[in-house]
Amino acid sequence: MSEAALTLEGWYALHDFRAMDWNAWKSLSPAERKQAEDEFLSFIQEWSNIEDKKQGSTALYSIVGQKADFVMMHLRETLEEINELENAFNKTSFAQFTIPTYSYVSVVELSNYMAQGDGDPMQNPEIVARLKPSLPKANHLCFYPMNKRREGNDNWYMLSMEERRGMMRSHGMIGRQYAGKVKQIITGSVGFDDWEWGVTLFADDALQFKKLVYEMRFDEVSARFGEFGEFFVGNLLDQNKMSKMLEI
Repeated sequence: MSEAALTLEGWYALHDFRAMDWNAWKSLSPAERKQAEDEFLSFIQEWSNIEDKKQGSTALYSIVGQKADFVMMHLRETLEEINELENAFNKTSFAQFTIPTYSYVSVVELSNYMAQGDGDPMQNPEIVARLKPSLPKANHLCFYPMNKRREGNDNWYMLSMEERRGMMRSHGMIGRQYAGKVKQIITGSVGFDDWEWGVTLFADDALQFKKLVYEMRFDEVSARFGEFGEFFVGNLLDQNKMSKMLEI
């Protein structure tokens, strides 16, 4: 049996994708729309307060294309907190005019493929900051789930730790070339959702998503072993932009 990679886990993550029921939204009176919108904006403020206390983080982005209209990405300390905030949102009047289109449950993860240093890693402020990050408020977001292939000679889980570590080191070098251009958060989802990892990318220039993912396609880790789900891409929503999106 090959040696399993050890992982460190941080905050739990929920990517909650929603479409707007525009016909129902337009059927409301202006006063009813404002009441529902104000309720949602108050939730956004609550999420911001939690982030200020460093007890979690939330990012809100529109989604381009027909897969969804917007996504709420939440990070929280426990799975119970994730469940509670999901239920709280679903009970709002605003949520009645949204349609869940996709969701993803995972946990922020670091593996020992890349050296973490000596001592207790949870006493290292840099590692803790990576496990419990404040989500960037970059102009654009890209999310996709992925697996490592398990077919014939291309079975990631049958490779030795040395082989996997070497390939992941090469893979990581590509990502480092995009430092300052793309922020990446990897969340593990084995046993939590249908794929093994979720990848969330943040950038001020959306073209960097295309360049990074394309370049990594040529790396052996992706070329031989990578399997990818749907891609979602969108634009940052603050309270003003959200209000503008909801205007009729």
